[in-house]
Amino acid sequence: MSENIANADTPGYRRKVISFAPDRETGAVSVSPVRLDQSTLPRIYEPSHPLADTTGHYDGSNVDLVIEIADAREAQRSYEANLRLFDQARQMTQSLFDLIRR
Repeated sequence: MSENIANADTPGYRRKVISFAPDRETGAVSVSPVRLDQSTLPRIYEPSHPLADTTGHYDGSNVDLVIEIADAREAQRSYEANLRLFDQARQMTQSLFDLIRR
């Protein structure tokens, strides 16, 4: 999600996770509610930070940019595959119409 990438450096931000599942009855895709990643937030030592506690630490973000970029690439490839599928269906329909016209 682009929101995760935008907030990768926001202190205390928890990564948002969403999942998709096919509905076998309707052929549609169902979407789960957005969940917050409950993995531990990294403790960052920076005594001059305004959110630092008495020990000089504050909670960072649990967003991993490598994972977010990999997820974005996977979504892009899935979109492109679906686009090719629709294009093939359109071409097949056009070929069928051409055969019917003859």
